[in-house]
Amino acid sequence: MEPVLSRDPRTGESRGQVAVEADAAAVDAAASAASAALDALADRPARAVLLRAWADAVEARAAELVAAADAETALGQPRLSGELARVAYQFRFFAGLVDEGAFLGVVVDRPDPAAVPPRPELRRWKVPVGPVAVFAASNFPFAFSVPGGDTASAIAAGCPVVVKAHPDHPATSELVAETLRAAAEKAGLPADVLSVLHGYQAGTDLVRHPLIAAVGFTGSVPGGRALFDVAAARPVPVPFYGELGSLNPVLVTERAAAARADEIAAGLVASYTLGQGQFCTKPGLVLVPAGPAGDALAAAAARTAAAAAPGALLDARMRDGFLAGFAARAAAPGVRTLAAAAAAPADGIPQAIRAGLLEVDAADLGGELTEECFGPLTVLVRYRDAAEAEAVLSRLGGSLTATLQADGAEPGAAAWLTRLSRLAGRVVFGGWPTGVAVAPAMTHGGPYPATTSPTTSVGAAAIDRWLRPVTYQTVPPELLPPELLPPELLPPELAAP
Repeated sequence: MEPVLSRDPRTGESRGQVAVEADAAAVDAAASAASAALDALADRPARAVLLRAWADAVEARAAELVAAADAETALGQPRLSGELARVAYQFRFFAGLVDEGAFLGVVVDRPDPAAVPPRPELRRWKVPVGPVAVFAASNFPFAFSVPGGDTASAIAAGCPVVVKAHPDHPATSELVAETLRAAAEKAGLPADVLSVLHGYQAGTDLVRHPLIAAVGFTGSVPGGRALFDVAAARPVPVPFYGELGSLNPVLVTERAAAARADEIAAGLVASYTLGQGQFCTKPGLVLVPAGPAGDALAAAAARTAAAAAPGALLDARMRDGFLAGFAARAAAPGVRTLAAAAAAPADGIPQAIRAGLLEVDAADLGGELTEECFGPLTVLVRYRDAAEAEAVLSRLGGSLTATLQADGAEPGAAAWLTRLSRLAGRVVFGGWPTGVAVAPAMTHGGPYPATTSPTTSVGAAAIDRWLRPVTYQTVPPELLPPELLPPELLPPELAAP
């Protein structure tokens, strides 16, 4: 079996071996162990206890976990500390949902002999689909990785999880898995409610495994689409919930550009360079009006982008891909370079790069300019009128977010919001899309290729992906699951407060 190495993204050097790639036997063992742990998660109060125990466990090892992640990702301790705090909050958030039980979607139909056809007593609820495979993301070693939202929501639903770790942070993944497995045992549940595997082939084998009932994925369009096809081609196909790629367009109106050019420029650059542009919600294409107001905004953005601090990307492959992607876009017909992305070696960070900013007229927009470029780059598209802006939007695929910078009182603002909602799962007005709150109303998903299905991977509704409906017909109360009992017969631990 091939060794799994941890690498320093600041220097590109190996930090040593932390694991080995899982072979077919190891994948089978992990999937089988997860299946065996399914019954242990059937007790809803126990799941809430587990999620809160996990929150306590990651907080107790926060300094160690953050240091490990920073060594493998170069994302910086402040950013990673906030991300780990989000993980702990998310565990407790889902524990609260488990306590409340509304996610079960209980519906009771009383018998009605006069209905056509006659209706028997029906009681519907949602049950866990079974063991879930989760693919960790490169850019969030905590929040979309081993302890991330897919894991938290799947456990809340009652589904054991097998995580395919990302090769950019294997040591962090191992340390988190050790923490969560120990906390599970301390809470009286089997450690195998969660396990971690490494290796490219292991991911494919995991999706194919007959005991895996659903898949959560965050990553590239090519990788996600390949696994989506594997999931669909199984003898028993399973749902594949993939977050694949997102351009996250921004539309700036003439009135907004005239009133707030410097403010919008500063917010844009801060957003698209945040975390060196390695956020799935990074604004990658910005429609800016032609004319003096748009010129002022573009000039301010160019100055701010040129002053942005260089930094390392997550790995050498992403660094090379970013620099090549910038060069290809900058060489496209009609494109103007406002800030040139380039290698920018610094003391202790020989792999650092500088942010880029490109500009093109709407009439010349084409090719790779309408595709996501992972890293600190955005493209300003200068449009002359509403028809030209609409022509640009009509060429874009689905995104996680779409943003409108406008005056709320100006004519057409509401229509633009409606138009942008057709492109994205979250529409932002007057702000910036980077940063995704863990909240009941949050949607982190969108039309393909943003996601492979109309679901969310963040917020309360994320749990719905790991559940399926079951209806009980004319079942005596003594045989019903506790959650389907009439309120007066509920056991105390499940009764509403």
